[in-house]
Amino acid sequence: MKYLAFILLVWFKTNQTSQETYVCKNAKISIYSKAPLEDIDAVSTKGTSVLNAGTGDVAFSIPIKSLTFEKSLMQEHFNENYMESDKYPNATFKGKIQEKVDVSKNGVYPVTATGVLEVHGVKQNRTIPGKIIVNSGVVSLATDFNVQCKDHQIDIPQLVFKKIAETIQVKVSATYTSYKKPNS
Repeated sequence: MKYLAFILLVWFKTNQTSQETYVCKNAKISIYSKAPLEDIDAVSTKGTSVLNAGTGDVAFSIPIKSLTFEKSLMQEHFNENYMESDKYPNATFKGKIQEKVDVSKNGVYPVTATGVLEVHGVKQNRTIPGKIIVNSGVVSLATDFNVQCKDHQIDIPQLVFKKIAETIQVKVSATYTSYKKPNS
């Protein structure tokens, strides 16, 4: 919840309008990597997101430690050895959707968001494809993209190199609710 408050705080410093602002407090983020010895597969439903349908601005934040693995030892290694989650607790994206989406009309809108993805404390400019779905006033967003470990200085020791792939597939889905400012 504190992450959503942080995103909203940052959001309103740069965006004065909330008329077309949507928030999601339980975005689902999953990561997957196929590796020779052991696949990596984890999921979290603790992502937060803000979308301004009027300006196209979009922001996501996910607490890295909220990713849950099937094997607790893998989760421990992921947080301590690779992601250094105590030092870099969140992965974030802040950008702008390039296409105009009419949230008053039902439809599936293919979109691309251009912005900055920060993982492991390393910021990288990215253009990420996705789609926005509008169905009877409900706005949702889905995307699927890859993250290269080397792009975010995530070191993988040579000893376990074959256990972990260099590319992680990331899937994100968020269903938004219209944001109303308190006392409005």
